[in-house]
Order: sequence, then C-alpha cells, then structure tokens
Amino acid sequence: MTPATESAPSPREAPPPGRARRWLRREGVPLVVMLALLVVARSSLANHYHVPSGSMEPALMPGDRVVVDMRAYGVRVPMTSWTLWPGDAPARGDVVVFRSPDDGTRLIKRVVAVGGDRVDLVDGHLSINGRPLARGPGLPEDFGTRQARLELDAGGGPDLHDVVVPAGQVLVLGDHRGASLDGRYFGFVDSDAIYGQARGVFWRRGDGPGWRRL
Repeated sequence: MTPATESAPSPREAPPPGRARRWLRREGVPLVVMLALLVVARSSLANHYHVPSGSMEPALMPGDRVVVDMRAYGVRVPMTSWTLWPGDAPARGDVVVFRSPDDGTRLIKRVVAVGGDRVDLVDGHLSINGRPLARGPGLPEDFGTRQARLELDAGGGPDLHDVVVPAGQVLVLGDHRGASLDGRYFGFVDSDAIYGQARGVFWRRGDGPGWRRL
C-alpha cells in the first residue's frame, strides 16, 4: 500500500494584471483627480485665514476666521507664482493676505497705497497724494469703495513722510496703527506676494458663525 503523502498548499493566485489595471482606471484615476481638484480649489480659488493678533482691530479681532478669495488678483498654479489668468490689481482699502518680505510668514493687513502713491502718516492718520483720508477727527478713513475705522488706543506708531510707493508694490498697514507690525517695519510688499483678498469674517470667537463683510 502506497503511503499517503501530504501535498503542499497551492500558492494563492495573484489577480490577473488586467483586473488591477481596470480597478485603477475605475477607482484610482477618479480619486487622484478629486484630490488634485481639492488642492487646486484650496490653493487657487478660496481659502481661509485664522487671525492671530489684534493688529487689524476693530475690523478683525484675534481668533477671527476669514474667507480669502484666491481669485481676486489672478488664478495661479498651486504652490507657484505662475498666473493662469490675471485678476484685478490690489486696490487701496483691500484687506489682503500676503507673504511677509521679512520671513515669508502669512500676514493680513490693509492695502493703503499702491504704486505711484505718495504717502504721509502722522499720528496714525493717512494722507495719500496730499489728501487726508479721514474727513474729520474720529471719522473713518475713506478709501472710496471701503472705509476703515482706526484703533489708536496704543498711539499711531511710526510716522511716514513723503514716501512714494514703487510700481508693482503696495504699502500695507494695520488698522490698529500703534500695535501693528506692518509696512513701516518691513517695507513695501510685491503685488505678486499677495495670496488673496479677505472678503469677510465667518467665525468670531464668542459669537460663533456669522458674516461680517470686510
């Protein structure tokens, strides 16, 4: 009688190469496309910014969460400075998120002057091209399409006298003039260094969700 022999287990069959390719086409490619669209939307269309300090009071308070329109000044290839199509130029009064010339930190301030403007700032009060922006004591500064209420409880900060903004650059200041690290310290900001325009506050600490247009 022939003794029984134990047969070795057969190896598990690998899925046919064609099946893996079909799965990648059906599931993998749409997943990659979806992730890419999310990256593009976040980097090129809209984003949000968490306000870390009171340098823009009273318009922005510490802890505010702000919607940032990344299309306002042109749509760019994510994580580059390449513009896919141009947008508007930064305008006086815009609240913008930009890359600091000092260390690349993202900051949020107000554009107060653009290329060619002559700026004077005395005790926190602006004059552009010889014209005071506030129409009287205690009144907001008038940028045309926007107004800015100032906070001067810490004084006006450093003055500026007869400063001309170079072409392609902007001067940014905080509305809390005496408590803002802004263009008076780090200089002008290249327009290309601006990520987007802050449109409004959608969350305020203590108040919760809401909408406060900037």
